[in-house]
Amino acid sequence: MTGRVTEITKGERFEFGANWAKFLNVLNDERIALAEQSLRNMLGVNDLKGKHFLDIGSGSGLFSLAARRLGATVHSFDYDPQSVAYTAELKRRYYLDDPDWIVEQGSVLDQDHPQTLGQWDIVYSWGVLHHTGAMWQAFDNVARLVAERGKLFIAIYNDQGKSSQYWSTVKRLYNSLPNPLRFLILWPAFVRLWGPTTFRDCVRGRPFHTWRTYGKNERGMSPWRDVVDWVGGYPFEVAKPEEVVTFFGKNRFLLLKLKRCGVGHGCNEFVLTDLPVS
Repeated sequence: MTGRVTEITKGERFEFGANWAKFLNVLNDERIALAEQSLRNMLGVNDLKGKHFLDIGSGSGLFSLAARRLGATVHSFDYDPQSVAYTAELKRRYYLDDPDWIVEQGSVLDQDHPQTLGQWDIVYSWGVLHHTGAMWQAFDNVARLVAERGKLFIAIYNDQGKSSQYWSTVKRLYNSLPNPLRFLILWPAFVRLWGPTTFRDCVRGRPFHTWRTYGKNERGMSPWRDVVDWVGGYPFEVAKPEEVVTFFGKNRFLLLKLKRCGVGHGCNEFVLTDLPVS
């Protein structure tokens, strides 16, 4: 992982794992249940019993945990060693010594690592592949991991044209600064992201309503952790929904479900299935 350390030192990569430490302190049964429901809704299932679930870029480990609680055999990996540690911590808390949940460090861009994993009923990578620095290569690699008639569930940042270019510049600048100076980027961005929403809540007579209920979304995230993740998230690539669907269509995948993020910044969510070779 020498390359990763060099990238961080040069300001070319955000330490995603460092952003998860405090999130684990606020993780509770309600947020875990929301994550489980998110998987049920998007995958169109009641449970994952008998399924093999690969979590690429497991982050905090929340959705690996959700998949395991739904009955799947789970394999989690992440490029960031701190994220690996947090996923392992969730396993320790809820599934200590469970042979049906494996946690390890690895990269989806490493040609050797994916080849050792075999193929999976469900390959899950939410908000990860656009941070690899080689998104289209990552798409190609994950496609190879989906079993015949299996499902691929990914979330990719929406291409907003000039707005995406602006945020790419902000993210690159944020990561180029020493840690003590990053507030110079983070706080203006925080005001930009939350100012309009906070103003609307106040006008409607519900001060900070969106902030207070934010953790009740399907991702179970906290608003502050999400802001840091958004501002710091670099490398950063984007794609239009039709570009993603076309790419995977050429690899024999059929779109089952598309959840668009709307006009704001955010991720489009895709569930695709691998079609058998005729």
